[in-house]
Amino acid sequence: MPDLLEPATRTRGARRPIGVPSTARSRLLADRLGRAVVAGGGMAIIASILGILVFIVVEILPLAWPAKVEPRSRLALPDLHDVALAVDEYVSHVQVLGAGEDGSARARSYHLSDGSLIDEVRPFGSERVIATAVAGREGLSAVTADGALWCLPVRFDVEFHGEDRAILPRRGKPIRMDIGSGGLPVEAYAAQLGGDGHVAAAIRLAGGKLVLLRREVETSPISGEEHDSVERSEVACPADATAMTFDGEGRCLYLGTRGGDLLRWTLPSREPERLSTGGTPVTALTLLIGDHALVVGTGDGSLSVWFAVRGPDRVHRLTRIRDLPRRGGSITALAASRRDRSFLAADAGGGLSLLHSTSDRLLWEGESPMRSTASLVYAPKGDAALAIGARAAELVDIRNPHPEVSFPALFGKVWYEGYEKPEYVWQSTGGTDDFEPKLSLTPLLVGTLKGTIYSLLLAIPLAVLGAMYTSQFLHPSLKRYVKPVVEIMAALPSVVLGFLAGLWLAPRVADAFPALILMVVLLPALVLAGGFAYKSLPVAIRGRLPNGMEAIFFLFVLAAGMWLSFRLSGRFERVAFDGSFTDWLLSTTGLRYDQRNAVIVGLAMGFAVVPIIFAISEDAFSNVPRSLVSGSLALGANQWQTVTRVVLPTASPGIFSAIMVGFGRAVGETMIVLMATGNTPILDMNPFNGFRTLSANIAVEIPEAPHGGTLYRTLFLAGLLLFAVTFAVNTAAELVRQRLRRKFAGL
Repeated sequence: MPDLLEPATRTRGARRPIGVPSTARSRLLADRLGRAVVAGGGMAIIASILGILVFIVVEILPLAWPAKVEPRSRLALPDLHDVALAVDEYVSHVQVLGAGEDGSARARSYHLSDGSLIDEVRPFGSERVIATAVAGREGLSAVTADGALWCLPVRFDVEFHGEDRAILPRRGKPIRMDIGSGGLPVEAYAAQLGGDGHVAAAIRLAGGKLVLLRREVETSPISGEEHDSVERSEVACPADATAMTFDGEGRCLYLGTRGGDLLRWTLPSREPERLSTGGTPVTALTLLIGDHALVVGTGDGSLSVWFAVRGPDRVHRLTRIRDLPRRGGSITALAASRRDRSFLAADAGGGLSLLHSTSDRLLWEGESPMRSTASLVYAPKGDAALAIGARAAELVDIRNPHPEVSFPALFGKVWYEGYEKPEYVWQSTGGTDDFEPKLSLTPLLVGTLKGTIYSLLLAIPLAVLGAMYTSQFLHPSLKRYVKPVVEIMAALPSVVLGFLAGLWLAPRVADAFPALILMVVLLPALVLAGGFAYKSLPVAIRGRLPNGMEAIFFLFVLAAGMWLSFRLSGRFERVAFDGSFTDWLLSTTGLRYDQRNAVIVGLAMGFAVVPIIFAISEDAFSNVPRSLVSGSLALGANQWQTVTRVVLPTASPGIFSAIMVGFGRAVGETMIVLMATGNTPILDMNPFNGFRTLSANIAVEIPEAPHGGTLYRTLFLAGLLLFAVTFAVNTAAELVRQRLRRKFAGL
């Protein structure tokens, strides 16, 4: 009779013999379906994480895109020379002031789209023009042969007719001021016109004389009539002066010389501050937005940024801060953006460059559309510029979305305007449009690690040792209550913990910080003393207590120690800290005690991390085979030796995993650090001041960040950095855990 159980005798389609066991098709189907669901769920999780990562990277990539400068159109000015011009914010119209064929001033308006002329006037009569210039943001200026300085206010009015926008170039009444040159020829000048009619001007005459003019306009509060007054003064200046520029308010005048000197007058002072740029002729000057930083171009193509820095004597002195990449020829023209710290530089070699001061970057370089560029004008929105040459002006489009970003600006020390030295600073917004963004991620990264370290210093010992005691020593009747209670602690909302830490815990810790110092000393001492006392009890008494019930005794010991610490806090503060801990800390170490600091975060976030580490560690201890424990005890080891030399090494991979999970929880925590630290991005490991973490910074900044802007994308970069830190730590932790498992697998 054939063996009915032999698979070789079975043929496809044959009926199953009676009595042969088989797995029901429904169970096989359920098993396959379960495997598919589990595998699909795992793949979906991996795909989701990768999708999030791809989305973050896509949002960050534009930070690395280069700037572009492309020619758009050419405006021919065949019958004008010595041209100065102003452009509207939509880059559709331009107003030009120049000298005609007969030498008289001509003011014209043009359409930039096709170069067509809109209108033309002679604003200064028939006087011959010597030179023209842009007078700040409000107008154009010229010096005429009769020894007068003229300022022509210009503006561009915007009107809307339905959905159509109309740009209307307007000119104000020309302002005339006598230079009083005494017949000396005018060699160079600079003028600044304010929107209210205020004028500041400096005119360099032959022979080393510098004439300073200031026009003030006062409006009568009763009649509304305007009265103007002109103040004139003269100061000596070098005869080889080559370039001049005013700040926006006309209070500070900068002058460069052929000998490489840089002079700064803080008006009305008549004595300038003199510095050397290195002996190379200064050929161009411009002030960046905010009028704090001065860009200096020289004859050898060098570009440097200067601004006033307060010295040890509390006197502000102009200081050379950074040197930007050298150009291919003498710098002939500079123009600063009105939106950021970007500026254009034209050189004698026919090159045009776009640079940024704060990020210390060369954003773009190429050939200038004007072979010989006499001056440059930036459009108000920073998206275009005009290069002015002989009898023409070339309009170029500028795409420069994220000039503030560079690796040194994000992770290195940067010398910001108004600071005394290079520093790591995060300050993304300010109160004015000329604010210099400070986007260093280093303080946020250090703050993240700072909060994590202080919280884990509290959480790891409490959680791991508590888990070890609960698993190996605590009586089972108490364990049934202790473990669920600790695990329920993990369900407490972090916003509640942050609220309690910031508003309730922080002021109480500030008042009783010496008590915490006493607890660090008293509690271990009392626990050791209590253990010795408990061990000294007669065996007849201890024998009646079940093993593990001593935990109740030690709860009373800890409570007594905490009570004693608070009772002795005032006396301890008077003896150890001369009456005040905060005053002693400041006078001795120079550190200030902020109420919301890293200690508060360590207590609050440590409380939040303890349940996670405790639960996983307790499972790791409990999963150690009882055969190992029994074998160790049978060989004569006591319970403590068994736990420390057998159970702890065997459970170490799980304990390490618990610590890493707690690390991830602490790194990603937002609400506790947001509410308990003061949220100040300070780069300092001092435990008594606040900090800001990457996650808290994202939560605070992202609602106000303009979509697609530099801050918006930098916050995504912060998120990627947080992801990378967590990923790297978890990967390293997994490698260590696997090594520990292999090491103790033979136990």
